[in-house]
Amino acid sequence: MKSFCKNRESVWAPAISVLALTLFLFVGGVHAQDVKPKPQATPLSPQLDPPPPPLPKPSPTPRLPQDDEYEVIRISSNLVVVPVSVTDVAGQPVLGLKPDNFRLQEEGRDQQIAQIGDAEQVPLEIALLIDISGSINASFEFEKDAAARFLKQVLKPGDRATIFVIDRTPVLRQISATSDVAATGLLSLQPASDKGPTAFFDTVVEAANYLGEKTPARHRRVVLAISDGVDNFSERIKKSIGETAKEQEAIAPETRRKIYDRALREVQREVQRADAAFYSINPSGNTMHLNVMTRRGQEGMQQLADATGGSAFVPEAAGNLDGVFQRIAAELRAQYLLQYYSGDESAKGKFLHIKVTVPSRPELRIRAREGYYVTRK
Repeated sequence: MKSFCKNRESVWAPAISVLALTLFLFVGGVHAQDVKPKPQATPLSPQLDPPPPPLPKPSPTPRLPQDDEYEVIRISSNLVVVPVSVTDVAGQPVLGLKPDNFRLQEEGRDQQIAQIGDAEQVPLEIALLIDISGSINASFEFEKDAAARFLKQVLKPGDRATIFVIDRTPVLRQISATSDVAATGLLSLQPASDKGPTAFFDTVVEAANYLGEKTPARHRRVVLAISDGVDNFSERIKKSIGETAKEQEAIAPETRRKIYDRALREVQREVQRADAAFYSINPSGNTMHLNVMTRRGQEGMQQLADATGGSAFVPEAAGNLDGVFQRIAAELRAQYLLQYYSGDESAKGKFLHIKVTVPSRPELRIRAREGYYVTRK
């Protein structure tokens, strides 16, 4: 037994020695790691060399402003179209005049004519006023026949006519229509059964307002009245001197004259505001001189014509109506449409005076409107 233990100790001794040596080396290695100097920590952001100074920026090339960046100085201008009739001593239209033949002034200042428009290319709007009062019953049928022929002659495609009846109150009988339709509506009219009152002024204003509101601005506008111009029943008259003949006759003649003149000026303004030319044909002939009323009526129509560039005709007999209508038709077709740009800065509603002449031909008769009302906003 003692021998066995001795042998066992001799067997395990080398193994124990090896184990002890291994433990010694392991512990020593661990210790060596514990005492090994720690390396310095690496910075999070490495230190770089300072950057070189920035290169100088080149000066930018100057940029030219675009067209819409310039400060625009706007000159207010207004295109004005002036229909002008030129006739010789015989009353016949004179053709072939050029822009430099005319002299056009606005408020006394010469204006440069930009061009002359062709009347045949500008549509015509006619308000035809026919008097059905008893004062002209004798020639009524001939008047409306001649007027119907006139419409068929003067109205071209694109032109239109509107028919108003001059009676106790204005009556719009035929709304804007072509020549055939307007002529048919005209022929259907009948004269008044009695010699009643006449609202001539109201009817002219009604027609002018219609043209001003219902027709294109650049169309030519004409008010053509077949009447003696007598007015004794328009609102402007009735409010001032009464409705009945007895009331009106009780007013002093001079007072009646002033009232009539004031009403006429108001009517004239309305026709001018509509940019319309006023024409009239008085079928009364020489009988218009028989009393104050008829003479005053013709004088009033002449004033309206002179102010608006139209004409007032007094044929000697009803049979001459066709000739008068032909003259009006020829004149309307031969009009010069002078166009210029007005630099006037007047406020809307101001009346600017116009004067048109042909200096090289003083014998010619020039008819143009006296001026126009500013409509620019």
